[in-house]
Amino acid sequence: MAFTVTMLSWGVIEYGQYMASAGEYGHALEAIKWGTDYFIKAHTQPNVLWVQVGDGDTDHYCWQRPEDMTTSRQAYKIDETNPGSEVAAETAAAMAAASIVFRKTNPHYSHLLLHHAQQLFEFGDKYRGKYDKSVGVVSSYYPSVSGYQDELLWAALWLYRATDNQSYLNYVLQNALSFGGITWAISEFSWDVKYAGLQIIASMLLREEKNKVHKPTLEQYLSKAQHYLCACLHKNNGSNVDRTPGGLLYTRQWNNMQYVSNAAFLLTVYSDHLREANQQLNCHGELVGPEEILSFAKSQVDYILGANPMAMSYLVGYGPKYPTKVHHRGSSTESYKHDKGFIGCTQGYDGWYARPHPNPHVLVGALVGGPDINDRFRDDRGKYVQTEACTYNTAPLVGVFAKLFGLESTELSSNPSLISSW
Repeated sequence: MAFTVTMLSWGVIEYGQYMASAGEYGHALEAIKWGTDYFIKAHTQPNVLWVQVGDGDTDHYCWQRPEDMTTSRQAYKIDETNPGSEVAAETAAAMAAASIVFRKTNPHYSHLLLHHAQQLFEFGDKYRGKYDKSVGVVSSYYPSVSGYQDELLWAALWLYRATDNQSYLNYVLQNALSFGGITWAISEFSWDVKYAGLQIIASMLLREEKNKVHKPTLEQYLSKAQHYLCACLHKNNGSNVDRTPGGLLYTRQWNNMQYVSNAAFLLTVYSDHLREANQQLNCHGELVGPEEILSFAKSQVDYILGANPMAMSYLVGYGPKYPTKVHHRGSSTESYKHDKGFIGCTQGYDGWYARPHPNPHVLVGALVGGPDINDRFRDDRGKYVQTEACTYNTAPLVGVFAKLFGLESTELSSNPSLISSW
């Protein structure tokens, strides 16, 4: 949830002007604030953060509407004796990024978010420990594969961007080696593994004159950022991200689209950085320009929206053909308005989960897990590896869509004759 808010906020920071042109800026801020309001309520003391309600085992046992749920709503927290540095730091990153978003439109709220972000970062850093060790019910569902060091670096970078306080940048520089920031060469970016994202942000700091003094360490961050970007572009001397025959980046079987949408966003942001700096990406001696990078990011978006062997839009509600049996309880069961009869815990599996018909509600904007490595996709809510949707799948796309909308608008305004062809 925190990563979703971080990525939504980053998209607004980079491409908010295009969202405003599309009339969507207010909606973007509403979505972010929905998340950050929750984080504020969950952060009840400087060193206490409530991080989960319910547990995966009992929740997965049932298939029913939220209105009918009778499963335990026990809440779980992290604190000084039960630390969870990953979730504390990611929530700090989300609130720091959101504080930048609200700086002009709601300065009081922005200041409040920054206050919480700074407290959460200090908490996560001072009381270090793995989230899935302290909150055991998480371990089967959201285990932290990369540990918490990437989140601490990531949060410090966002706090530096939000405050311009040198101490946060010093943290990123001084812990670059010991926390893996300049040693991990990673070819994925996700809610768990933040290295590629933080390496890209750190590398872009080289453009600022005041950071030239930190050039040796920042250039090592740049080297690792290049590894990720070149791996996505298939220019990394063998250690590349796999692709399907139809051209989709393929990281792993379960919910692969999260890696695709994140890659599309990072590639888009970095292409803008290179264009503004009048630079090119160096992939083992092969120079790649910003236009080629953006073109590849767009190819991933086009695939998502239907330019693929299945002619299927994997963004629910978009295009003539999209998944209609999304693995989602609320979407797949009749609304309470139309059927007030109680749906029991396991009753929903018989009455709704197993139905061969489309879901009664279209989960507009959801990005499902997507096709397999051979571009094949089964629209079946029982095939959750492919049909489950997550907020962190969609969040990075918001920024990419805004950028592409901005490009389209610029092309149309500079060449009115194109209007008839759009």
